[in-house]
Amino acid sequence: MFKSIKTGVVAALLIGTALYAQAQKKVTEGTLTYGMEYALTDEQQPMAAFLPKETVVKFKNELSTIKMEQGPAMITVIINGVAKNGLLLLDIPIAQKQFAVKMDKAELDKRKEGSPKFLDFKPTGEKQTVGTFNAEKYTYKDDKGAAYELWTTTDLELPAGHKEDDFVDIKGTPVKYTVFQNGIKTTMTLKNYKEEKIPEMSLTPPSGYELKTMDELKAMQGGGQ
Repeated sequence: MFKSIKTGVVAALLIGTALYAQAQKKVTEGTLTYGMEYALTDEQQPMAAFLPKETVVKFKNELSTIKMEQGPAMITVIINGVAKNGLLLLDIPIAQKQFAVKMDKAELDKRKEGSPKFLDFKPTGEKQTVGTFNAEKYTYKDDKGAAYELWTTTDLELPAGHKEDDFVDIKGTPVKYTVFQNGIKTTMTLKNYKEEKIPEMSLTPPSGYELKTMDELKAMQGGGQ
C-alpha cells in the first residue's frame, strides 16, 4: 500500500518546498495558485501521472501549507519558511493509519542535493503580464552552463520566508521561474493570489498521529507494507 503513495509524498514535498517567493501589495495571509510544468528525464517519467499540473498554497505569515490527495492517502505539508523546518502529515483512512514526520532544515535541504546552483541574474527590462501580475524578465544560468529566464513582479509582497533561496537577491516576487526539487526540473507559474483569512497552522503533530522519521517512512514505503 505504501508503495502506491511514495510518489505522492515526493510530489507534495516538491511543491511544499518549491514555493518560496518575495515583493508592492504587502500581504500576510491568503491563497496562491501555481501552475506547474515538468521536464522529466526517462527515469522520472513513471512519476508523470502523479505530479500535479496545478497546486494551491495557503499561507499565514511565515507558514505555508499544501494538501494533496494521492490514491488512498491525504498528504499535508506545512513549511516554516523563516525557521526552515516543517511537518508532513500522512493520513490513510482505508488503513486507519496516520503518520507525522517532523522535518528540519537539513531534511528540507535534501530536496536540492545534486541540483545545479543558479547564478548570474540579470534584469532585461522586458515586461509582460504573467497571470494577473505585471512582471519583468530576468535571465540567469546554472553552474553547469544551462540558461533560464525568470519573471518577477513588484505588485505583490509576501511575508518573510516565502522566497526560494536562489532568488534572494531578485527584486520583487518571482511569478514564473525554473527550479530543481528532488531532481525534478519544474517551471512554476503564479497564476493567482486571493487575499483571505487563513486558519492558524502548527508544526506540532496533531493528536492521534504516529510520529515517524523520514527514513522510517521511506522504509515503510519501500517495504510495501
